Amino acid sequence: MELLERKIIEEGHVLSESVLKVDSFLNHQIDPELMKQIGDEFAGRFADKGITKVLTLESSGIAPAQMTALTLRVPAVFARKRKSLTLNQHLFTAEVHSFTKDTTNEISVSKDYLTAQDRVLILDDFLANGQAAQGLMNLVEQSGASLAGIAIVIEKGFQEGGRYLREQGVHVESLATIESLKERKVTFQREEKFL
Repeated sequence: MELLERKIIEEGHVLSESVLKVDSFLNHQIDPELMKQIGDEFAGRFADKGITKVLTLESSGIAPAQMTALTLRVPAVFARKRKSLTLNQHLFTAEVHSFTKDTTNEISVSKDYLTAQDRVLILDDFLANGQAAQGLMNLVEQSGASLAGIAIVIEKGFQEGGRYLREQGVHVESLATIESLKERKVTFQREEKFL
């Protein structure tokens, strides 16, 4: 997606060979026009999949998931990283390790919002090692719902998450795939190198 790649080049900051900071438009401050275009793009790519829910992980996935759900005309559901007084029972839970924060969280979704009748599109802001995607897939599996695919805003193609998921037969669509962050420069993958 050309607009997203341009934003990454113009506003992203390469912090290391494995970390890209995009908080000016995706992870802290949100560019609503970009999120709308991301939502339209994902909705188009998954239009024929019979999706009934878009599932993401708080908090950076919420904006693109909401825009995708809006275009698909289905609810967006986000897995919480912390329990609250109002959400502490009747839950599907899974553990997720964050590559960027180097922490492990128990994520949860109410059993009221994911059911065996659902066809779920998982959406996340980044795909690196695939831990978040696997945790969300675990919630979908626990609910008995079916997985339509995984939508990723930015994939780190130099890490193993995308390859692992595709080898499992999961339909993964990424809008920008980064081949390298070496020498503090973003290089995009220009051809499909996936299985």
